Amino acid sequence: MNFICRKSELSEAISNVSRAVPQKSTIQALEGIKVRVTPGTVELTAYNLEMGIRTAIKADTNDSCEFVVDARLFSEFTKKMAGEDITVEIDGNNTVRISSEAAECTFSVMSAEEYPDLPVVDSKRSFTVQQNILRSMINMTGYAVSQNESKPIFTGELFDIEGGTFTLVAIDGFRLAIRTEAIDNDEKFNFVVPKKALQEVSTLIREDSTENCTISVNDRHIIFEINGFFVISRLLEGAFHNYKMSIPNGHKTEIFVSKKDFSACLERCSLIINEKNKAPVRCEIGGGVMKISCKTGIGKVNDAISADITGETVTIGFNNRLVLEALRAAEGDKVRIRLNGAMKVIEILPPMGESYIFLVMPIQLKN
Repeated sequence: MNFICRKSELSEAISNVSRAVPQKSTIQALEGIKVRVTPGTVELTAYNLEMGIRTAIKADTNDSCEFVVDARLFSEFTKKMAGEDITVEIDGNNTVRISSEAAECTFSVMSAEEYPDLPVVDSKRSFTVQQNILRSMINMTGYAVSQNESKPIFTGELFDIEGGTFTLVAIDGFRLAIRTEAIDNDEKFNFVVPKKALQEVSTLIREDSTENCTISVNDRHIIFEINGFFVISRLLEGAFHNYKMSIPNGHKTEIFVSKKDFSACLERCSLIINEKNKAPVRCEIGGGVMKISCKTGIGKVNDAISADITGETVTIGFNNRLVLEALRAAEGDKVRIRLNGAMKVIEILPPMGESYIFLVMPIQLKN
């Protein structure tokens, strides 16, 4: 059996599919990539029992076979071959020979008999979203996903589809990130996708891609179709937080401030905050100025930035890292901050509209 294909196409396919190869598995075959050859096509699959990635590329072949190949060797040998085309041959002793121009290498492969099949997603529901928009939604909310495995449902993100609106939500108990876009789907359904799968989806999408991603889902699994790649993941089970109840109905203070200036202040505060020296940031808001200060055993920071402020004056404390990460995730040059007093949630939004809403819990100040 042999096939010939473009080196660049095979290398890209191996690189992207390899993201779903586990480092260690009780099923040895899963530590490699499953290669399925059919006339004119080579299909590559990786699966770690939680998430799988599959793709297919064109190949010059009339053969049919399946085998499992070591992901690292397959990737490295393919990348290091000379020439634009690459030839892959399998003999009866389960040995693969990879060659291009004068260079060739050989190594052992495994039978594909023990390789589990990917879950079949008989899509009960599906919708499409522009790829660059989906990438933006994932990147803007992922920072707020919980790292605490004791509540598995919060280690993923909620996909909430209702009335032509797609909302992506992440929460970790101290902050909440919401990103919303309009879609062409009037159904009402929701589900929770593990963060790892969403990271791989984001990686597969080019930042400027305006093509659509098709998302299909059933009761247990989801599949993302992106430029010939299929990312299949299990869904997380359990009841997600009712995020709509956390969004404030109004506000007493509203601030429009430069994201760059506010972030720079908090980055200076970060220089004196670490695991041994923790302290909240103190922010006094009023009179067109945000006065920011912080003091730890390392030193102290006093700063002030101008802002467009309306409503009541307020002094509020917060965790420096939580607010700084929200600012880094926000798009645009300015942000709008809404407050309802010193001990109510901090709301960070775009200057206009509510395409994203970031909520951060405040910290009570001693003085």
